[in-house]
Amino acid sequence: MSGTPQVDTGTLLDAAHRLNQRVYFEHTDFSGIVYHARYLDFLEHGRTDYVRMLGVHHSAMRDGAYGESLAFAVHRMEIDFKKSASIDDVLTVETRRGTLHGLRLVFDQCIKRDTEVLLEAKVTVVLVNPEGKPRRYPPEMLAQLGVTRDKF
Repeated sequence: MSGTPQVDTGTLLDAAHRLNQRVYFEHTDFSGIVYHARYLDFLEHGRTDYVRMLGVHHSAMRDGAYGESLAFAVHRMEIDFKKSASIDDVLTVETRRGTLHGLRLVFDQCIKRDTEVLLEAKVTVVLVNPEGKPRRYPPEMLAQLGVTRDKF
């Protein structure tokens, strides 16, 4: 078999994305419970695969596909931890369309085990250039993400 190896990047829904992630030993503390900071990795995987499936690739952003080198930077996170996950659990990271406020794009995310919500988060991201200066979202990127200036 030739070509690029395939990776499960989740399922693109009408206004959302779902990605399943298994909890491995590296995600847990000594008791086998997921360490709180590791949930940030799961959330990042969900957001990254969501925008990738919509046609926005981080490597293309870096290489100037939108006129200059750009990257997403997390500006703010609000996280409500409800229940813990354990080693070998299969978690579903759901990323939903949020809102665009000026330079800030807010993603609504949650992490579930089956139907049980373990965590809810609002993650605000901005676009920056290599010097870290904020940039407006290019119209082409907004179109790929299904975004207007007021709603995402």
